Amino acid sequence: MATDSTAARIKGSVLITRLNLLMKQGGTGRVQQVLQRLSPADRKVLEGVIMPIGWYPLELNLRLDAAIADALSPRDRNKAFVEMGRASAEENLNGPHHVFIRKGDPHFLLSHAPEIYRLYYAVGSRTYEKAGPRSAVLRTVGAESVTEADCLTIVGWYERAIEMSGAREVRVEQKKCRARGGVYCEYHCSWEF
Repeated sequence: MATDSTAARIKGSVLITRLNLLMKQGGTGRVQQVLQRLSPADRKVLEGVIMPIGWYPLELNLRLDAAIADALSPRDRNKAFVEMGRASAEENLNGPHHVFIRKGDPHFLLSHAPEIYRLYYAVGSRTYEKAGPRSAVLRTVGAESVTEADCLTIVGWYERAIEMSGAREVRVEQKKCRARGGVYCEYHCSWEF
């Protein structure tokens, strides 16, 4: 677990959902294939007991995500990152975070974006703005470490979360990104019923 309180951190539940995705896509063989791409120190943490509510270095998650993308979709890593986000939403919103789902009401879920953010990240915040009956804007500010890959997992997470709220034809587009020079990350969400 992270011991340096100044390092960017993420909840263990994120690491667990990534490993569960690998298990679903190929069992322990797939997990080992990905873990072999990581350092012995990373493998030691990921092969140990991961506490869902424990804090872990965000950098560990970023390295795991990159290894997963390289293994699952080397020709289209962006697609792999989006799929990781979708899998995380599926697992968590069918499990411990099910209280954020209200069928037929994606705005209910999105209005809880600030609380959901704090379930995953130690630093920064996310805001929600209702833009219309079937649209909203989310902004992430103050995050310590921002990568395009992590932003793609967020796109996938919200796509699947909005679908799970009963919407169809869901679109989540990142319009601004700190990793590309923006002041904050901004996601425009829209859907149909």
